[in-house]
Amino acid sequence: MNTDVNMTEDHWESFYREKGQIWTGSVNELLAREVGHLTPGTALDLGCGEGGDALWLAAQGWTVTAVDVSSTALARGAARATDAGLAARIDWKQHDLARSFPTGTFDLVSAMFLHSAVAADGERHGILSRAAEAVAPGGVLLIVGHGGWATWQHDHPHADHHFDTNAELLESLDLGPRWTVEVDDTVERDMVGPNGEQGTRSDHVLRLRLR
Repeated sequence: MNTDVNMTEDHWESFYREKGQIWTGSVNELLAREVGHLTPGTALDLGCGEGGDALWLAAQGWTVTAVDVSSTALARGAARATDAGLAARIDWKQHDLARSFPTGTFDLVSAMFLHSAVAADGERHGILSRAAEAVAPGGVLLIVGHGGWATWQHDHPHADHHFDTNAELLESLDLGPRWTVEVDDTVERDMVGPNGEQGTRSDHVLRLRLR
């Protein structure tokens, strides 16, 4: 897959403009499961989309930097934050993460389902390496990714795509002795497809802490 300067932004802008709202607006259940017990601090939400996770984090007391490549998605998130009285807790920033990255360090860096059909090979690993560098001492890096296609997706155009296992991802990150793996899990969930298909999908969960 090839990526030029505008391809990623154009792809995601087109994706979000297809409908007035793409996602449910609710927090991802795996984010809530993994960080709900943490003491709120500063959080970086990578690939925030329309802001469901960022708003939930802000409501829990986190100060959030929410990042996405799509200006449409960011505008929707910012509008929801204003409506919810959370605007002061969330800083919305536009980045193509393969080319630019937010500055600073954070108590929590969240990379939830950071997959892209237009990303060049190896870009995700590079972004996740930058994500690890953005974790403050004592902080947490949460990476959640799909473990494969949903069971009803037999004829997906990228059916041969390889989804990293947690072991493969840890090997690629090569984080070093200051990091502790707190959670290394695979979760299989029931899902309903866009046309009512009943099936399942597996997701990989890594929660890592920097000493």
